[in-house]
Amino acid sequence: MKLTAEQRITLHGFNNLTKTLSFNMYDVCYTRTKEEREAYINYIDEQYNAERLKGLLIHVADIIGAHVLNIAKQDYEPQGASVTMLVSEGPIEGENTESSYDESPGPLPETVVMHLNKSHITVHTYPEYHPDEGISTFRADIDVSTCGEISPLKALNYLIRSFDTDIMTMDYRVRGFTRDIHGHKLFIDHEINSIQNYIPKEIKELYDMIDVNVYQENIFHTKCKLREFDLNNYLFGYTKEKLTKEEQTEITESLKWEMDEIFYGKNLTYTS
Repeated sequence: MKLTAEQRITLHGFNNLTKTLSFNMYDVCYTRTKEEREAYINYIDEQYNAERLKGLLIHVADIIGAHVLNIAKQDYEPQGASVTMLVSEGPIEGENTESSYDESPGPLPETVVMHLNKSHITVHTYPEYHPDEGISTFRADIDVSTCGEISPLKALNYLIRSFDTDIMTMDYRVRGFTRDIHGHKLFIDHEINSIQNYIPKEIKELYDMIDVNVYQENIFHTKCKLREFDLNNYLFGYTKEKLTKEEQTEITESLKWEMDEIFYGKNLTYTS
């Protein structure tokens, strides 16, 4: 929703609303042997090391219009990485800040509109594996928290396209309140009924989606699971032609079961 000058509400002082987008993604892989599992974990650690994740967050900061104050990054042993970024406020000289009111999925190119205050962006990664069933997973959690008119939802398009992911979980929440010039409290400053409104159509067509929204609390939750399944995308270092038909069926069932449990957020039980 883009507001015109006549539609905007004049605020008393700074916009104190805090808008937080939590973007959580999962990658699932079948690793038959200990050696395959170790190779997959090493690949993930290299592909999503702290330095590369830092670059991803810098792009996010540019998209939402943030000036980076400080970056802390860490690669962990035996696996995983974290990056935390603090950003600051202040409109850029010569920029048209009207676009900060445009609640949209945001661009893929980097576009700086406005710097932010009391805001942060973080990413943490969690490679892990099943002890005996050949399933390895990689999870990345990204949190974008901003104050003011501009929304972290602008980074959603870029985040989705930055990961080739099987499952996504997204949470968006607006906290606190700000006041207009008459002292009236505002607990949200834009219209929203679903995070899906900010996901491009061509992306939505790829996923099954579930919403759980608490409108009176300004809490919005969407989770997505990839619709199409190609076993070759889940094998590490070889293709399904290397497997018997029975092995293909067994591995496919195991992978789909894993993804369903992650998607529904609970352990599922087989029924005869």
